[in-house]
Amino acid sequence: MGLIDKLSQYFDLQGEIYSYFGYRDDWRVFPLDDQTMQHWMLVGAEPETGAGGRVAWSEDRLTRAVIETGTTLCGGLVYTQRHLPKWVYRAEKYTLIVVDTQTDGNKFLMVFSNAMECHDEALKALYSECW
Repeated sequence: MGLIDKLSQYFDLQGEIYSYFGYRDDWRVFPLDDQTMQHWMLVGAEPETGAGGRVAWSEDRLTRAVIETGTTLCGGLVYTQRHLPKWVYRAEKYTLIVVDTQTDGNKFLMVFSNAMECHDEALKALYSECW
């Protein structure tokens, strides 16, 4: 397979991923980042668009200790680029979130598994207090 065939295949696959979430690039292109093996939670986000939210993720199940120590915890802001209609794209098994890591200008389209999402409101409140 030649380079042009690989490029074509790459963009076809990217299009399939975007289609799954109903996402469409506009103005700025963000790289995809596979976080499907991470435990995660969305904190303080507006339900329909994700505005005002933060995302926390960890290789460890999210617990009080994980959040308080922060040793394996990562986080970022839901990046609200004005050209996109929303910034959190929920689908049946996965969620795509536009995330600003606040490190070196990095922003990603992070893909999380819905099965790994934490819905514990007490842990979300603790995250807001600690971070």
